[in-house]
Amino acid sequence: MSTYFAGEYDVAVIGAGHAGIEAALASARLGCKTAVFTINMDAVGNCPCNPSIGGTAKGHLVREVDALGGEMGRTADACTLQSRMLNRGKGPAVHSLRAQIDRRKYSAVMKHKLELQENLDLRQAEITDIAQEEGGAWLLTTRMLGVFRAKAVVIATGTYLGGRIYVGEVSYESGPDGIFPAAFLGESLRKLGVKTRRFKTGTPARVKRSSIDYSELEVQEGDEPTVPFSYDTLTPVENKVVCHISWTNEDTKKIILDNIHRSPLYGGKIEGVGPRYCPSLEDKIVRFADKQRHQLFIEPCGEDTEEMYLQGMSSSLPEEVQTAFYHTIKGLEHAMIMRPAYAIEYDCIDPTDMLATLEFKKFPGLYGAGQFNGSSGYEEAAAQGLIAGINAARKVQGKEPLVLDRASSYIGTLIDDLVTKGANEPYRMMTSRSEYRLILRQDNADERLTPIGYEIGLISEERYQRFLRKQELIAQEKKRVASTVISPSETLTKILVSRETSDVNTGIRLIELLKRPELNYEALAPVDLTRPELDAAIFEQVEIAVKYEGYIKKQIAAVENMRKLENKLLPADIDYKDVVGLRLEAQEKLNAIRPLNIGQAGRISGVSPSDVNVLMIYLMKQKRGGEKHE
Repeated sequence: MSTYFAGEYDVAVIGAGHAGIEAALASARLGCKTAVFTINMDAVGNCPCNPSIGGTAKGHLVREVDALGGEMGRTADACTLQSRMLNRGKGPAVHSLRAQIDRRKYSAVMKHKLELQENLDLRQAEITDIAQEEGGAWLLTTRMLGVFRAKAVVIATGTYLGGRIYVGEVSYESGPDGIFPAAFLGESLRKLGVKTRRFKTGTPARVKRSSIDYSELEVQEGDEPTVPFSYDTLTPVENKVVCHISWTNEDTKKIILDNIHRSPLYGGKIEGVGPRYCPSLEDKIVRFADKQRHQLFIEPCGEDTEEMYLQGMSSSLPEEVQTAFYHTIKGLEHAMIMRPAYAIEYDCIDPTDMLATLEFKKFPGLYGAGQFNGSSGYEEAAAQGLIAGINAARKVQGKEPLVLDRASSYIGTLIDDLVTKGANEPYRMMTSRSEYRLILRQDNADERLTPIGYEIGLISEERYQRFLRKQELIAQEKKRVASTVISPSETLTKILVSRETSDVNTGIRLIELLKRPELNYEALAPVDLTRPELDAAIFEQVEIAVKYEGYIKKQIAAVENMRKLENKLLPADIDYKDVVGLRLEAQEKLNAIRPLNIGQAGRISGVSPSDVNVLMIYLMKQKRGGEKHE
């Protein structure tokens, strides 16, 4: 069968999930003629697992994507069913926004945004082959034998690449939600020289709303007032639903253990590595054998559907076993399964084969993003998609790439972890992964990243001026609290005593009161008579800056030291086998990863502090004109 030439683009994006959407929109908005290819147009922006956006650390990523000019936050706000701020009982570094969303509305809104975007073509086509011409351009062949030429390509195939579904003894080729998988592209990539491996993930069953008994379930309300993800969302989002909580029990555990031999995970059918931090229920039962019960959340999939999502109940056991153990749980005794739980296995790549720009080291102009890179989660995918799309466009335009370091963002941490340390399992972002989390809070994502988004060209002038005004108001408020003196009074004494903090008998600056952990703006309102009418987000940032000033200064000092190492660049052509003093393991790891600088080299697993010292000495000798490899 003969092919035909179907068109030419600056940037082609393969996949229209959360990574592909951000990559395609960024590229098109930066002025590149862009195409995004999807196997099924109705699966654009699909949420095949939990219909939620955000969560611990993931909320940070969404805020950062938005601060750079990405789309996920705006669309999540428009489709929110319930909004909650997680970890409010802990420090501000780990406060994370999470929204239950309407999955079908989210998909429809994202699809329409792609359709309306200038410079962007949304096309339903399965890419079956990828090859590079001598001049560097990429040729993409579709299943309909059309051939497209592109100067740069972003692969964002999610769990579709070589996708295979497992439910007990049953397995078959499929993408998520019963959609065709990408059956041929993986082999084409391997033929090209791209190394792939198998990962797996899974999802719980969906049950019919009316078959659930809510009478004894714990109700989980949304927050009031709500906080939006996007800095462009100027009115509060509305809580439209409640969620519910239930627990497994000994009967649930018994059914699962009695049938564990029928799990493809424990029967050896699944080769792929699953996510340690998001295990299936049978995995939790086996790994935490002494635990008497496990929590689950019952969450709606949308306003116009009767499907309810059972968070925490992922499984790949046979359908009849799923029915049996779901029926042991309070509230689910008569639950009717509309979609059974399943595991899905898929092809992905080793992210250490990529640069921090998300471009393949060996294949210029070829980028990867999302689960294709070995990560998990909608938010991790969107973050990578945005950076890959930006860098693909900038490469086409002959501009310097965008690389975010670990101290700038969770996005920088995510990508640095992937390309430097790799992923032995689906990578999930957590606040504990960032050593600079006190300065990488979700409340200051705009302060850290909006100037970058503006400089690149993804933030509008109107939004940037709004951002600058906000920073000006924050500075004014910091100046006010530092200069305002609160006089002793009966009202102040009452506040201090009620909050169990020491009284004052002389005037005291407002900033000193705010530094006390027992006090905040709200508590001091009766005596803070000059407090201006400002957005709550401004007071939040000022209060955090005041309370954590000492800790923040320490982290900024640590960042400065880190960046000194990041500025010590390693030669691109160095053969680490020739660097005297490096251990054999370090030589192998350094030659494989090809770190850009001393800082990145020190984060590679298998490279010790003594190896880093050897590299520092090597660079010093190079600088002084010493012998090349001493």
